[in-house]
Amino acid sequence: MAALPKSDKPSRRQSPSGLPHWVRPPTVAAALGVASALVLLNLATLVGGDHQPWLVAIDAVFDLAVLALVAVVFVRIGLRVDAETERMRDALDEATTRLGAIVETAMDPIITVDDSQRIVLFNHAAEQAFGCARSSAIGAPLETFIPQRFRAGHRQSVEDFSRTGTTTRRMGEHSVLWALRADGSEFPIEASISQTVAGTRRYFTVILRDITRRKNFEDALHRQQAELRELSARVLEAREEEKTLIARELHDELGQLLTALKMDVAWLRERLPADAPETAQKVEQMNAVLDQTVGSVRRISADLRPLMLDDLGLVDAANWLVEDFAQRAGVECDLDIAPEADFETLERTPATALYRALQESLTNIGRHAGARQAWIRLRVEGDTACLEVEDDGRGIEVEDIAKPRSLGLKGMRERALYLGGALEVERAARGGTRLRLRVPLRSARESAP
Repeated sequence: MAALPKSDKPSRRQSPSGLPHWVRPPTVAAALGVASALVLLNLATLVGGDHQPWLVAIDAVFDLAVLALVAVVFVRIGLRVDAETERMRDALDEATTRLGAIVETAMDPIITVDDSQRIVLFNHAAEQAFGCARSSAIGAPLETFIPQRFRAGHRQSVEDFSRTGTTTRRMGEHSVLWALRADGSEFPIEASISQTVAGTRRYFTVILRDITRRKNFEDALHRQQAELRELSARVLEAREEEKTLIARELHDELGQLLTALKMDVAWLRERLPADAPETAQKVEQMNAVLDQTVGSVRRISADLRPLMLDDLGLVDAANWLVEDFAQRAGVECDLDIAPEADFETLERTPATALYRALQESLTNIGRHAGARQAWIRLRVEGDTACLEVEDDGRGIEVEDIAKPRSLGLKGMRERALYLGGALEVERAARGGTRLRLRVPLRSARESAP
């Protein structure tokens, strides 16, 4: 285990000047007083010692006493210094032992390296995580436990971190970090790094955690989400196919039958006698009901799947949808659609997603927004089709987007994600709601062989 850097702060057993606590001002004053008396007595002996022998004797006795006192003081000082040193050494050993026990019993692996990135500390959790004994790890380069493809980048990252002056930092915030066990197997980790300076040496300490189980759970969750999204997309495609089939049957078969019935009613009306006004009125009512039925069948067929979307393309279908909405809802619509040539490479599935998003947006404007005007933009940017719908209504709230019953928005988002696009719904500058949908012109799933 690496020695901990010593602190420059005075211990609790020292005065602020760095001297032991028992060196106090009274002690220093007494020593200075004795020294002053000795100096004065020696001066007096030098001046009058030849005529006063008793003064010489007193001076000698006093010198001996002072020497004895000094010897005793030095002995006591030495004993006190030894005791203080021993006490401080015991306190340091206790703190080191306590810190070592904390590091050793930590649940997370802790590794400390010096400025040459050689390991100087390797706790018990690190031994278990990497399958390597401490005796083998100490002194080894840290790269021993890093996969080959990450070693150069890791060394540079540590060197950059040492120059920042930052004390601690989390590693791999935007990516998964990988470590290498002694048996050559890799495992994902999350880690933080810190740096300290002890004397002239710099040490880096990494605290890491094995996240294999968590990553397995996350991967499983992502796979399940992908499967659910795939299933949802397949369900939507099946619905579209069923809607298309029903719409064509309504348009072709039921529409033809209604047309034939209308022709029969017209034939009957032409042959009614002039003296049967009640019958003529009934025939006119039948003809009106037939006209209404034909209109309803056309509307239902268009709502299920506008045939012009398949026959004429997205541009004509979007124009018809917006014009029909403006007439029925009384909302002024500003429509801006790119030339039809821009959508030549647009495939069926993305076209359906754009049309359904436009249809759902206009339905929401008519039902919930209370808007007087709407703006619709349909553009092609590179290999992406972009739809933007905005209104000047009351606007959507964040909690409305998160409501479980907001199935229309959820369906649009799932369509977009499935196709590799994105959907954004937010409040517009005019106060209403703005919807932006971006989907690729060509679906990777449709283009795949």
